[in-house]
Amino acid sequence: MSFTTPPRPFDITALFPQLAPLARMATRLHPRPGSPTVHDSSVGGPLLWPADEPWPYCDEPHDSRAEPVVHTPDDVRLLRRDRAAAAERRRLDPEAPQWTPEERATWERLANRPWFDGPIPLLPVAQLYARDVPFPRPPEADLLQVLWCPFDHETAHPRTALFWRSSATVTHVLDAPPEPPVVQRDCYLPEPCLFSPEQVTEYPNPSELDEELQDQLEDESRWESIDPELYTTYADDPGELYLNNLSTAPGWKTGGWTRWSLTDPKPRPCPACGTEQVPLLTLASSEWDGGSGTWIAEEDPADTSPPPLGARDGRYTLIDIVGGYNLQLHVCPADPSHPHIEMVP
Repeated sequence: MSFTTPPRPFDITALFPQLAPLARMATRLHPRPGSPTVHDSSVGGPLLWPADEPWPYCDEPHDSRAEPVVHTPDDVRLLRRDRAAAAERRRLDPEAPQWTPEERATWERLANRPWFDGPIPLLPVAQLYARDVPFPRPPEADLLQVLWCPFDHETAHPRTALFWRSSATVTHVLDAPPEPPVVQRDCYLPEPCLFSPEQVTEYPNPSELDEELQDQLEDESRWESIDPELYTTYADDPGELYLNNLSTAPGWKTGGWTRWSLTDPKPRPCPACGTEQVPLLTLASSEWDGGSGTWIAEEDPADTSPPPLGARDGRYTLIDIVGGYNLQLHVCPADPSHPHIEMVP
């Protein structure tokens, strides 16, 4: 199924021509639950991983005090099925019990998994084929694979690893890659999803604009040609209208501009050569939030089927970054194989 972002409320460059040269193309990925194969671009699906290439591990220490309760990946899958079954049971019968005795017994049993000390196999997070999705890449690569360690490290999110490869060189695929014996949080195990890429135009977050243009965006007199109802329909003021509806798209995407929310913009020099890094891939907790409803795909409101595995409010991948934020990966445009930068912007 393809997904279509509704047109923006109006053309912002007609009001502010200074924004036109700052336009960037982003590709919204629209992940939705599916059954990806190694030949698909996906979230949480199997990777086209060479059988003769060692699987990557994280051998750094992991702090058991940060999250004393851990689960195996199979535990997480079982818990998700139980939660989805409970939600559907209550939907069909509001008087039905929230949890059955069997579900409670399962959860109590799974709450006693022992902590694991040792190297942790990395988890597949995303696989992108250049034929499906445009992204910055080394000249010889047409495939990007993103894996992470499902534990917090010095920052409160998983640490990622990028692997670039030419898919044509992979003739024998690893059949059964190792899984982590435990994951620190169930939201660090992505639910398998397929992509439906769609290109959209983005403009910078207001905080990345010069002060003069920021002031103009906040000046209501500059917006007098716009229907005043747009203020009440989409936002309380012009600044909010631009920020939430006209600048950066929410959700999983490649390219575009950084969607700042937690921090002010800061330099992102490449650790290897100093070139300013650019957005590569945004790993989002959800496809939209309360302030970005105009970005909800036109096909989503028409879908009245129960959300799979409880994936409500656009949280189709079932991952969560720092309580609902985004993990954005940046790469060096001069050489994407240089070390990348992780940010929760």
